[in-house]
Amino acid sequence: MLDDIIQIINPNFNLFGYLSFRSIMAFVFALTLSFLIGPKIIRTLKNHQIGEMIRKNGPESHLKKEGTPTMGGVIILISVILPTILFSDVTNFYIQIILVSTLAMGIVGLIDDYLKVIKKYSDGLIARYKLFAQVLIGLFVSLMMLNGMNQNGNYINDYGIEKDTIQNFEDYNYRASEISIPFLPDKRFSTIKNNTYEKVNSVESGTIELGIFLFILLSIIVVSGSSNSINLTDGLDGLAAGLSAIVFFTLGIIGYATGHVNFSSYLNITYINNSGEIAVFCMAMVGSCLGFLWYNTKPAEIFMGDTGSLSLGTAMGVISIILKKEVLLVIIAGLFVVESLSVILQVTYFKFSRWRYGVPRKIFMMSPLHHHFELKGIKESKIVTRFWILGILFALIALITLKVQ
Repeated sequence: MLDDIIQIINPNFNLFGYLSFRSIMAFVFALTLSFLIGPKIIRTLKNHQIGEMIRKNGPESHLKKEGTPTMGGVIILISVILPTILFSDVTNFYIQIILVSTLAMGIVGLIDDYLKVIKKYSDGLIARYKLFAQVLIGLFVSLMMLNGMNQNGNYINDYGIEKDTIQNFEDYNYRASEISIPFLPDKRFSTIKNNTYEKVNSVESGTIELGIFLFILLSIIVVSGSSNSINLTDGLDGLAAGLSAIVFFTLGIIGYATGHVNFSSYLNITYINNSGEIAVFCMAMVGSCLGFLWYNTKPAEIFMGDTGSLSLGTAMGVISIILKKEVLLVIIAGLFVVESLSVILQVTYFKFSRWRYGVPRKIFMMSPLHHHFELKGIKESKIVTRFWILGILFALIALITLKVQ
């Protein structure tokens, strides 16, 4: 948006035309904005006594956090949406999908927090209503992708090559219902020499065509799973915000490479024209998460609540769908996956053992996994730091897969 305004004022000033510059500026602006609005929002929440209610069956050490302001996800939403509007191309198809999805789920989370904290409904918004919202957003994203323009067609024109001059042009286009598989190369656009294309028949595309129904189903699962996984992980001061910053930084790198013909060709990943703008959103999200982390580290002055966790998870899921990295997201967000699996395993084994042995048994002392380590006597700050380190490790492994293929 700023680039369009500046071009009207001074067409020769092209600094904002560089994606890397706009991504950095989005990060700086989001970080600064969260620093500025954070104290104001914290004071407002305290004045209105909008504080966290700690569940009684959780770790005893958490009882002292009772009353800490929640709904802090508002800080994240404001700090990511405004910089994205300012520094990205708001007419971009993918940016519009991400903004709408993130804001919509943020509103759902806000309603949930409102019912829990202000209306004193212990369960907040009924689970099936949250699931219904996640299904709707997954359906929205998948239908937008299926009905959206195949962005790679523009790529051909950018290089001055007419569609009619290329045999089997459709072989160079990706289908909306494809998903990329880690470690398998996609060389459909990797042989660009002297403005000509050479079809590579000997190498698979590195993708799987799901078909419309399975793609819609997968999109719903990804959006629901990612949003719920962050919600489950948000149990220690700074844990979810720090891990989210790591994940979005990784997605930003992948988005930049996916939308850059030279990088995508070199890495043999699916090239998606105009997807580079996603890097601006991701870097804005990194800045907002780090800015929120300033107030969320132990002892936390504010919690993100469902307003933050549901919107962060939705954004992750939507970006992975757009970039066709739904499978890779399992590695990128590995800690979130592990936390979710710990809950699934705990509940499943608890029910199974009660049926099989008559007495319920547990795998972990408490789930999600971070509570298990708490009850083992490990300090909260040490658990969070170690999880951050593991989060970085998962992110590096995910980035390595882009080259090892």
